[in-house]
Amino acid sequence: MDRHVDKKDLLCNLNELSKDKCLFQLGDFYSLSDDKALRTKRLEGNERAKPLLEKAKKIADLLSHFPYVRGIAISGSLSKNYADLNADIDLFIITKANRLWIARTFLHLLKKLTFLIGHQHWFCMNYFIDEEALLIEEKNIFTATELITLIPVSGEETMNRFFRVNDWAGHFFPNYGMKTTIASRTNEKGKKVKKIIESVFNSRIWDPLDNYFEKLTTRRWATKEKRHKLNMKGNRMGLMTGRHFSKPNPVFFQEKLLNRYRKNLEKWEEKWAEMGIQEPSSVFLKEII
Repeated sequence: MDRHVDKKDLLCNLNELSKDKCLFQLGDFYSLSDDKALRTKRLEGNERAKPLLEKAKKIADLLSHFPYVRGIAISGSLSKNYADLNADIDLFIITKANRLWIARTFLHLLKKLTFLIGHQHWFCMNYFIDEEALLIEEKNIFTATELITLIPVSGEETMNRFFRVNDWAGHFFPNYGMKTTIASRTNEKGKKVKKIIESVFNSRIWDPLDNYFEKLTTRRWATKEKRHKLNMKGNRMGLMTGRHFSKPNPVFFQEKLLNRYRKNLEKWEEKWAEMGIQEPSSVFLKEII
């Protein structure tokens, strides 16, 4: 089934939905609520995102010099060109195969130092995968949204390979073409230092150290989950770990949003039915979640 939608047809349907008060046009935006404050909030968030995006690119360039880092992308709300008053810089990181936990430990040692100057929110490295596991397993509208909005800023070859492996996201967003990376390249001096450090840890005698860091992190996060610890934004803290990944536990955030999405969809389906509106997208919307 071809889900590609012509832009003219899309605009025509948006106008029809606006006439039926199913959608509300707020300047260049469309909303389910007729609230002009939403447009103002969005535009203000877009403006706040501009300097943070530039900061994020510089941070990604710094982190790209660390051992075994192969690709970095900006994620989270900032990758959607939006920042609230307490915005973080979220980063998605790809490492060399079977060296994720050594790489992650190096990076988080740096983050510990950022607490001393109060800039830890600039270094939210919350999603790691390695080159052995580029495919994102949770294939739903949430992960597809996060994937297509990633802003790759380091590791051109690795990031392009990642996007090719995860072209399944086009099933959810058929009109959104996979981006080519704008990633920067590590400078020659940085490459030399990085290669020297990696040459030390490339030996298989360091495999137990990588395994140790994985087990240590898993135990620490299991304790946090057991204690129901919250982060600075009031969300439950949780981490899923494995040989080739370290990522937020979807139970505490992703599933909550998907459930809200399902409930909102059901509410609007009922409203459309009451209004006698034929909405051809319902089957597709149900399928993608």
